[in-house]
Formats: sequence, C-alpha cells, structure tokens
Amino acid sequence: MEIATIKDIAKALNLSTSTVSRALRGSYEINPETKRIVLECAEKLNYRPNPIALSLKENRSRAIGVVVPEIDNPFFSQAINGIESIAYNRGYHVVIFQSHESYDREVVNIQHLASRRVDGVLISLSGQTTHVEHLKELHSKGMPIVFFDRFSDEINTHKVVADNYQGAFDGTEHLIKSGKKYIAHLAASPTLSITRERISGYQAALEKHGIPYNEDFVKYCNFSIEDMEKVIDELLSQPILPDAIFTVSDRLAMACLKILKKRNIRIPEDMALMGFTNLKVAELLSPSFTSVIQPALEMGQRAAELLLDMVEKKSKNPVYQTVKLPTELIIRDSTKIVTD
Repeated sequence: MEIATIKDIAKALNLSTSTVSRALRGSYEINPETKRIVLECAEKLNYRPNPIALSLKENRSRAIGVVVPEIDNPFFSQAINGIESIAYNRGYHVVIFQSHESYDREVVNIQHLASRRVDGVLISLSGQTTHVEHLKELHSKGMPIVFFDRFSDEINTHKVVADNYQGAFDGTEHLIKSGKKYIAHLAASPTLSITRERISGYQAALEKHGIPYNEDFVKYCNFSIEDMEKVIDELLSQPILPDAIFTVSDRLAMACLKILKKRNIRIPEDMALMGFTNLKVAELLSPSFTSVIQPALEMGQRAAELLLDMVEKKSKNPVYQTVKLPTELIIRDSTKIVTD
C-alpha cells in the first residue's frame, strides 16, 4: 500500500500543506472543524507520520508513557485505544506499563519511563497509591503529567475523569425508584478518587429519598474471587439482607453475579444487581446488566490531547483543567421490577 503524505491530504482537501501540518499537530491556530476534516482524511488515506524523522528534527523522543492498573481490565484497554488513536495521528508512539494495583510497581514504572526519556506521562493511579512523591519529583523536573480516571490533587495538572458522583447518584436513585430500600455498595480501594466520588453519589441519593446510610452495607474489596466471596457472605449475614447491590465496576458485578448464583440467590427476583462502566459483555449476560456508562475511549482521547498540547507547549502558561465527562445509566434486566 502506498504511504500517503501531507501533500496528498492537502491536495484532497484543497488546503495548504502548512495548514494540514498544523491541524495534524493539533495547533490552536486551526479551527476545530478543519482539524476534524483533516484527521478524517488522514485516516481515509492511511496517513501516518514518521516518528523517527520527527524526533530527530525536534530533539524529542516522540513517545509518551501510559501507566494503568491492568490492561486486561476492559475499561483501561478502551482508554488505551483512545490514547493511541490521538498519539498515532500526531506522530507519537505509546509505551504502556501496568502497575497491577501495586504502589511499588507504579514507582518502578515511572522510573523506567523517566529513564526512557518519554515526552510525557498519562497515569491512572494504583489501588495502593496513597502518596505521589514519585510523580511530584518527575513533575518538578518538567515532565508533563496528566491523570485520567484515578487522580491525585497533590499535583497541579490536567485531570480527565468521568462524573462518578452523578453516575453513582443516578444508579442508586434508579434502584430506589425500583422499590429497593436496602442497597449495598461494593467499593474499590478507599484511597482512590473514584471510590470516594461514587460513595458520595450513593450517599446523596439515599439522603434525598430519606433512606438511612448504613456503613455495614458498604464494603471495600479487590477483584479476587476469594475477597468477593468473603464480602458477599458478610452482606448475607446482616440482620437485614440487602435487596440490591450497586458495584463500583462491571467486573465486580460479574464476580458478584457468579457468587450469588452459587448461593441460590436469584437476580433480580431476590436481589437487584448493578455495575459501573458498561462493558460490552454487560448486555450479553444472563440477566443482562444495568450499568452506568463510563466513557473510556473519550477519556483516553481527551487525556492524550491535553498531554500532547503540554508536550508541544501550545500555551506558555497553561490553565490546568479537570475535565469531567458525563455518564449515562443503561437499564437492563438485572434491576427490573419483578411482579407476581
């Protein structure tokens, strides 16, 4: 296949090569509509910038680092797809590391990325990360860093997140309006920003509808089956059994479904079940899962754009943003109202 050039794109769109070049770099001088048209044409013609030539010309590595808890988590794999789609079209390679929810591994990941002299770092913090000195040190030396999904307020930089509070509020309110009064919440690590935000939304919905908050109905857990079984058994040993479970993620909800079925608890007849993320398999399960859509692809794209703008110094004095992307509740069979 013949490789397209900037000249080919310019000819196809009747634009100057300099306009096309600036649009591909995401320059603020080019209006958004022109950027969109140029990027669509670049994809159609299979245009790919040459990172090696660009790195020699600009004295940069033309590579960005990405640190995520786990690649096999479909949310993070979708976010990485979004990151790569932006980076590739702007002439950057993506170097990916996994922390496996370990603070120590996250620190080593960051050290490796620094040694490889990447141009910037995108990171979603591990479940064990309680302080970010390793990131502060890198940031103080001028390394652009952007948080996505899981973040720390200790570093003044861009953050791209879902509206976790509103998503959890909407999900919990849906369960309440479905007649549920004893709603348990399975949360992730208490140190994570997403955990705090989703618990806040859950509490707010309970308060709005006059339902007392019960600490015994909130359980923190990891993604292991052993831990999940322990948590579920604790909930089932309560004096009053929950009539619904709202989990922090679809992965937890799937594990929860498996365990509840083993204990002969029917979903949704005996207990409603809801997740957060809206994985592709959510509608294929039996019963299909009610879930809150977390826009992973868009989150990755937006985070990559902000990072590359920092790398390319589009603004000498950037105003750092916390970009909050909207969520959406998708109602399916796992929370439907069962009538006799």
